Amino acid sequence: MVVLAFTEFLCGLGHIQDLLVNALPTRLDLGFVSEKPPDDQPSASEIPDDVWEQFIRDTERDIHASAPKEPSARARMVTERLRQQEARGEVPPGWRTGPAWQEMNGRVARRRKLWAVLGVPVAVAVALVALKPSLLPGDPFGTDESRAAASPLPAETAAPSAAPGASDPEIPTLDEPFAGSPALRWADGEAGIVLPEAKAVGPVPKDRVEQALKLTKKLLVGANLDPKSVRGARPEAALSVLDPKQPDVIDDLDTALRSPSREHDPVTLFSRFDPDEVRPVGDVIKTRGRMTFEKGSQGGVAVHADYTFVYPVVRADGPTEVTRTIVRRVLDVELADPARYRVTEGRLLLMEYDQEIGNSSCDVHDGYLHPEFPSSEPTGAEPSGPTTDPYDRSKDIDHDQDACGTVSRT
Repeated sequence: MVVLAFTEFLCGLGHIQDLLVNALPTRLDLGFVSEKPPDDQPSASEIPDDVWEQFIRDTERDIHASAPKEPSARARMVTERLRQQEARGEVPPGWRTGPAWQEMNGRVARRRKLWAVLGVPVAVAVALVALKPSLLPGDPFGTDESRAAASPLPAETAAPSAAPGASDPEIPTLDEPFAGSPALRWADGEAGIVLPEAKAVGPVPKDRVEQALKLTKKLLVGANLDPKSVRGARPEAALSVLDPKQPDVIDDLDTALRSPSREHDPVTLFSRFDPDEVRPVGDVIKTRGRMTFEKGSQGGVAVHADYTFVYPVVRADGPTEVTRTIVRRVLDVELADPARYRVTEGRLLLMEYDQEIGNSSCDVHDGYLHPEFPSSEPTGAEPSGPTTDPYDRSKDIDHDQDACGTVSRT
């Protein structure tokens, strides 16, 4: 595309040069047009130094090459002999004498001088395009608004004021699994979990706050981004961050992983897909969210995390149709003070967690997420709740809404 567009641009310059050739007066003075250049033509002072120096060198070379040369004595003798032979009818038909060749060389020289003059605006145009590619029609170098619209978003530092705007209605593919999704501009995996700058909170020192933030990130990664966990394995990395001394938490999670049910479903904290049903597309899970901290209730630092993860998947066997499941997770954890509370040093207390899952079958509680594909019949309960945008991070999760709804996009 870029080569084609640049070729068309050069052809356009050639057309302009032809028009200039026809418009120039026939009389040239030392190879330069006698008319004053138009006001909009760049002056010598506006031409970059390297372009101007190159032009001077090329012009001097062409002038030396095209300057008339005095024929040597031998050349004059040969020309005179040929003229005498021609007068006697001894020169073969079609043979050209010296003056005829000089006339041809004169035409070549004039053409060369003319192109030297026209080379100034051409060189300026090429230099301008190099400095500002957007001057080319259609902006083939990818600096147009469509490319800018797909550039990565800056890290989220506060709650957005509205849902992401509409995306191009593109169908996701194996090569472009996030096509047509706002997540196309989101960060990849762990890069989307950007920790805030750690600062001391009351009596809690900065290094303790930094430890709490890193442990929270490890929990998020192990629960939502670890490849083995996403493919249905036990999320050991995430479980290793939680405090085993916290009553019932580890036991409840173990029960959910071992015998999932409506009351104990691991997808409320872990993103897991049944490997016999679906498989991830590629290695990228799009991530967006933010993390904050404050003084905790257990003598330590409390961390609040709000992140959304987008998973592109295909059926484990069958058509390579791509769909996406969107999971938003809100966690409140605390790194408590072991000197005041009976806790495990370096482990987090899971104070509260909530989730909002888009594009997964309702009322299926087998410990896995079950994406719906556009070409398949929906499974599970018939949606009875409202239509929501799973990419909308401007609103809090509705804790009172237990009905199974529908998503406006995936």
